[in-house]
Parts: sequence; C-alpha cells; structure tokens
Amino acid sequence: MMAPPTLADLNFWREKMALNHSLERKKFAFFHHSFMEESGNNETPICNLIQDHLFSILLLLPINSILSFALTCKKFNSLASSDTLWESICRREWGPTCVDALKSSYFNGGNYMPWMKLYHQVTQLGSVSCLKLIDPLSHNMLPCPRASHSLNFVSNCLVLFGGGCEGGRHLDDTWVALLGYDFKTILKWQKVTSGLPSGRFVHTCVVTGDFLILFGGINDHGIRQNDTWIGRIVHSETFGITLFWRLLDVGSVAPPPRGAHAGCSMENRRMLIHGGIGPDGVRLGDLWILEISENFCHGTWYEIVTHPAPPPRSGHTLTCIDGTRTLLFGGRGLGYDVLDDVWVFDATEGHSQWVRVQVDLSSTPWGNNLPRVGHSATLILGGKVLIYGGENSQRQRKNDFWLFDVNSIKKHPFSTRMWRRLKSCGYKPKGRSFHAACSDHSGRLVYTFGGMADESLQPAESSGLQFDADVFAVELLLDP
Repeated sequence: MMAPPTLADLNFWREKMALNHSLERKKFAFFHHSFMEESGNNETPICNLIQDHLFSILLLLPINSILSFALTCKKFNSLASSDTLWESICRREWGPTCVDALKSSYFNGGNYMPWMKLYHQVTQLGSVSCLKLIDPLSHNMLPCPRASHSLNFVSNCLVLFGGGCEGGRHLDDTWVALLGYDFKTILKWQKVTSGLPSGRFVHTCVVTGDFLILFGGINDHGIRQNDTWIGRIVHSETFGITLFWRLLDVGSVAPPPRGAHAGCSMENRRMLIHGGIGPDGVRLGDLWILEISENFCHGTWYEIVTHPAPPPRSGHTLTCIDGTRTLLFGGRGLGYDVLDDVWVFDATEGHSQWVRVQVDLSSTPWGNNLPRVGHSATLILGGKVLIYGGENSQRQRKNDFWLFDVNSIKKHPFSTRMWRRLKSCGYKPKGRSFHAACSDHSGRLVYTFGGMADESLQPAESSGLQFDADVFAVELLLDP
C-alpha cells in the first residue's frame, strides 16, 4: 500500500498543475497521461493523491482548467464535478458572505440546485424579474416620494435616508423597512429618526460591517455639505428597531463640500468618494479616501492624486468590485455631456491608480443607449455590476437593465463582451433617474426605491420633476 503523499509531493503537483493551467483539454489530458506513466522518481502519481489534496490543487486553478481536468478520466470527472468542490469554488469567486446568504435564504426556500449548475447560470445570466414590494398593512406610515436619497441593506433591513421632494425641499428623515424571511416582502416601514443628520439630497451613504457612513450632500438652500456621519441599527425586544446617527470626528482635513458625487465602501473600514458638484457649481474630479478607526469613533480623510484620472463629473456611480478595486461609470461631464466611460481604481497600498477600461460599443447591441446619469450600479451575484435606469442628455429616463462583467476585464482589457443588456419580466417599473438601489448579502436581490419617474401619479411641478415612491425588488432569474 502506497504511503500518503508528503508536503513535497503536494507542492510538486501544485506547481505542475498551476504552471499548466491554460492548457486545452487535449493538452491537459496528455499532461495527465504523461505523469501517470512516470517512473523511477520519488514523486507520488497524481491519481494516488487523497481527495482533500486534489481539492486544494483544483482550487488554485481557473475554471477552464478545472473543466479540462474533469475530462481526463471518469475518476477526475466525478471529483471535479462534486457539489463540495463547486461550493468551494463559489466561495472563492463570490466570497463566503454571499454563499452563506444563498444557503440561508435561497436554498432554504426549496430552490436548491447543484453549485456547479448555479455557477453556470450566474455566468450566463440573461434575465431579471421585478417584484413590487408592498407594505401589507396599508394604514402604516410610508416614506413620501423622493429622489437623490440613499438606500442601504444593513442588518437584514433596508435603511432609507433623506433626498429631495416636491418644491425642491430636502428631507431629513430616516426609515427602516423590516423584510420578510425570503427578503421579498416588506413587513413594515418604520420611521426611526428625523433631524439628524440635517436634511440633504445627492449625498452618499455606504455600509461597512454593521455601520452606515454618510458624507456630503446639498440642502434646499443650495449649501453643499462636507460632514461625515456614522449610523448603526440596534434591534431591541423592548423598543424594536432604532438607528443612532452621530457626527464622526475626522479632524481638520476633509474633502471640499459637494453634492451629486459618487461613493462606495472598501475593505478595512474605508470609504471612497469621487467628483460631484462643489460650492461654486463646478463639477469636481478629485478622489478622497476615508479610513475609520476600529472602534468607529474617528476617521481620517486623505486625497489621492494620480494620472491619468477620470474627467470631472457628477451623477455617476462608484461600485466596489473586490477588496481594493472600484468601478466608476457614467455621469454628467463639464460640458453637460452624459458619459458612458468606465474606469477602475485600484487602491492597493503603494500602487493606487486609475485605469480606463477600453470598451468597444460598436458591436454591443443597444450600446448607443449606455450613456447615462442618475443611474444605479450595484454589485450582484457572480461579481458583476447591475446598471439600472438613469437619464440621457435629453433627460429621457430609462428603465433598462444592463450587466457589466467585471471578470472580462481580467480576461481581456479590450473585450467586446463586457456589456450585456438583460431582459426583464414581472412588474414593469417606470423609467426613472436619481433613484437609489442596494443588494442583499447574497447579491441575488436588488432593492430599488423612488427617484424621478415618468408618468408618476404624483402631481408634476412646473419644472417637470415628478417624484416617485415605488419600492421593488429585482431578482436574478435562476432556474432551480
């Protein structure tokens, strides 16, 4: 009986397979066969490695190489197709939070499918389904119609703050929506605070752990803000849900006041903001990072200056696509033009830089509809970014869904398949802009609230602004 492989054996096979991860099926089969026939050396044949060691090797490889490995023989096919391996692959590719959330919500609802099939369906995603969410208790108080507000998913609740409403007035209310077990129903909207933070719209609010971080915005006097706030939801059996806001001590350095900027959270308790409209009404192109202390009691802002960098803009989006990288898309530029450029900022320590993603839209169906401002851009299951709504340079509002495949950036910097327009079914939301959206922890559901919408039932202002209070969920269509 052969002795178990040593650490040297395991490292040997890891190196052999990692160096050959780009081989096609025939090359991989030949590679495997040649090692099966090796003799007269001190290494352990790959077929005799125990399953756990093979798992460790496979998890070092890209998907194409894993599939090639599965085609070499029946034994390896069974191993490389196992549910245990593909759950680990999904954890590697999507993150443990996403996978755990899928297991607790989607799978527990009777929708279980093999992880390999789920991975394939997410990769080939072509459709979404919209579901209007209605508070079952019609007598409950509900948030009023608004736009340019914030909406975040934190502590399994939706948190809505601020925005602008009819008459150009700002709002200073904070609402929390309790969600049902399947996250597809709203059990109750609850108004938890008002007055703090002060009223504002076109601010940014992001989630870091169980905390909300809010920055900037404009009030109804046109005054730009540059204050930073921390919010946290507290669940209590006695008092129900409460949310506490407090001003964050950031010292004497802070970004210039602004509104209509873009922001997102990053790993290690960081928030990133870019651009917006400054006090003099000029669009900005600066980039700032906030680092927050472990106890969330104070923070430090500092500016990042790099070249090249995205041109100044407002009404654009920043979406964190992994621990250190963020995706910037669209907005309105200095010449009032509506943009469709894509940039990636890499915040790796010592190597911070902007890189423009070269996208060929000439071969992308409906690609001429991509330029937009006031849209939402949400990271979803599979590490992709879902773009919804917004308006073009003629202020025509959109109700289309687009998918940006972040993974294609790694495969080819000039890929023509980065953008894909998705089909939608179910509830048909009105075209809208300056709404707010966020995803649940699995990335399978995206919640959307409000905005300036077409054909609103609310009376229109003389300026033509029509505010909306629809809340709906966008679900990725995955066939069990």
